[in-house]
Amino acid sequence: MIGVAETNRNPNPPTDITLLGLGAMGGALAAALLDAGHSVTVWNRTPGRDTDLVARGARTAGSAREAVSASPVVVACLLKHDSVHETLDPVVDALRGRTLVNVTTTTPNEARELASWAADHGVDYLDGAIMAVPAMISSRAGQIFYSGSRTAYDALLPIIETWATSEFHGEDAGRASLVDLAMLSGMYQMFAGFLHGAAMVGSVGMSAADFAARQAPFLAAMTGELAGFADVVDGGDYTVPNQQSLDFSDLSHIVRASQDQGVDPAPIAAVQALIDRQVAAGHGSEGFARVYESLRAGELVGR
Repeated sequence: MIGVAETNRNPNPPTDITLLGLGAMGGALAAALLDAGHSVTVWNRTPGRDTDLVARGARTAGSAREAVSASPVVVACLLKHDSVHETLDPVVDALRGRTLVNVTTTTPNEARELASWAADHGVDYLDGAIMAVPAMISSRAGQIFYSGSRTAYDALLPIIETWATSEFHGEDAGRASLVDLAMLSGMYQMFAGFLHGAAMVGSVGMSAADFAARQAPFLAAMTGELAGFADVVDGGDYTVPNQQSLDFSDLSHIVRASQDQGVDPAPIAAVQALIDRQVAAGHGSEGFARVYESLRAGELVGR
């Protein structure tokens, strides 16, 4: 179940927090904690990134062991999954009995592996996926998805809410990462589609800025169709009326136009391949939302 910020607040949350990793995001998280009045210990593999935070009241640790030992709650905001192990494996004995909140970008299975590792060493584990840029930290516009220990989430909610709007996505530690990466997938593919279109019109001299002025309101209007697609997918009936059919959605003319202009058609060709798969299976008269069936788990097995 998804739990939002109102659930089960602990009136006396721990206020001593360690932040490991002081890149742009880690620094923003630490600053927000300081602004909220928490005692913060900071550590970064590369020295010198803590100067501003120390000036604002943070304590600096000379080693990862010192940092972990300083607080009951340890937040890891590191480069990647391997960095978490590289930092914490040597000091895991000091981590025992504490809570680890990992907001390092990981895949779902990497988050699950860390949760299992943490459990084996007596560490309460909460995985966090940040849907925000550093400038959005301390803003309700940012979102952070969490999964893993519900006990840790409930106890820490008054603290983590200082960063962004919080959502709990269940005790499967990989779920927050999965939702985060799925949302980013949609974003990056939208950006790639825009850049492909910009390259097409750029071949005849239209600037990317001119194209963006036309594309942005169109895409904004098209997002209104997402709820309808979702209803069809969740209902599982792709024959419902008033849908654009897969036969009508043949995009080969866009592929050809792209090629004719000397532009790589890869982004739109990938969508056409998904359409072709369903048409070949006899579903051409059904709605475009059926492309979901070309993507869903299990469809690639045996191909």
